[in-house]
Amino acid sequence: MVDVFSRAVLLAVGLVHMLPVTGVLGGDALRSLYGVAINDPNLLLLLRHRAVLFALLGIGLVTAAFKPAWTTAALVAAIASVGSFVGLAVGVPGLSPSIMRVVVVDTIALLALLAAAIAGLGRW
Repeated sequence: MVDVFSRAVLLAVGLVHMLPVTGVLGGDALRSLYGVAINDPNLLLLLRHRAVLFALLGIGLVTAAFKPAWTTAALVAAIASVGSFVGLAVGVPGLSPSIMRVVVVDTIALLALLAAAIAGLGRW
C-alpha cells in the first residue's frame, strides 16, 4: 500500500510540475500561468528557464513513480523544490491570486510528498 501511495504522489506531483512547461513559449504563456506581465527580457529568460527546470523535475518524478530506485532522490528533490518555494512565499506580502494558487498547490504537494517520504521510511 505504501508503494501505491508513494507512486501516486510522485506521479501527481510530477504532472503538476510539468504543467508550467508552456512558460517556455514566452511572456504571454507566463502571464497566463502566473497572472503577471513580464516586460524585462532578463526576467523573461529566467522564468522560461524555470519552466524547463520544472519540466525536468516533473519528468524525474514521473520516472520515479515507475522506477523505485529513483524514489528517494525524487522525493528529496521535490521536497526541496516545493518546500523552498512555499517557505519563500510565506514572507512575501501582496502576492497575486495566481501566485497564491501556486502556493496553495505547492503546499498540498509538499504535504503529500512528506507523507509519502514518512510512509516509505526504511523501505528505500
